[in-house]
Amino acid sequence: MYRLEEETDADWWEVEALYDLCFAPGRTALSSYRLRDGVPTVAALCLVLRDGDGTLAGVIRYWPVEVDGRDVLLLGPVAVHPTRQGEGLGGLLINESLSEARRLGWERVMLVGDAPYYSRFGFRKLDKVVMPPPTNPERVLGLELRKGAWDGVAGAVTKAT
Repeated sequence: MYRLEEETDADWWEVEALYDLCFAPGRTALSSYRLRDGVPTVAALCLVLRDGDGTLAGVIRYWPVEVDGRDVLLLGPVAVHPTRQGEGLGGLLINESLSEARRLGWERVMLVGDAPYYSRFGFRKLDKVVMPPPTNPERVLGLELRKGAWDGVAGAVTKAT
């Protein structure tokens, strides 16, 4: 039995500890973190997943960014505790948060990740969207929450204003 809830300020340290456990020590040096600096999360989409004992099992965060002057959600990071991986919890976090993003009126989502994993959620390579270096362009993926939302959207990903 798991509880899916919106992340609160009280969760912050525990969430950061899970990200540290799941990702390389230099994760905050990635270009996507430059886009997040000083920008608040999209709080309604930042979720924590806890088991029946209250232990943090997984997390997902979203940040606003812009491409070509248009609002875009930047998904990530998403992490599942190593002892809980393989249970489908990452997929649950992604599906639930994307459903909520659609309900809230967001039109497009992007991330930097592995296409073989994220393609099952509908993400595809964004050929004309450029993340700050040193991001591998093959890993820049997007999803339309509204049909045609990525049509004509091209250029550099920038911080939300």
